[in-house]
Amino acid sequence: MSNSKNNFESSLKKLEKIVAKLEEGNIDLDDSIKSFEEGVMLVKECQKQLSEAELKVEKLLDSGDSELLED
Repeated sequence: MSNSKNNFESSLKKLEKIVAKLEEGNIDLDDSIKSFEEGVMLVKECQKQLSEAELKVEKLLDSGDSELLED
């Protein structure tokens, strides 16, 4: 699980850097488009990871193993 957390955290940090770079507005159009495309891919990956985590939590709650979540 720590691996997926690291991937999520890493993707989120990359996304934050891309947003900051785009907000500065000091890059040309081609670089802006490339950065935007990378950002969209990162958002989709983060959403996928969050959905997977949500499903795991739902399964744990449904199976009555909610004690595992209290740690």
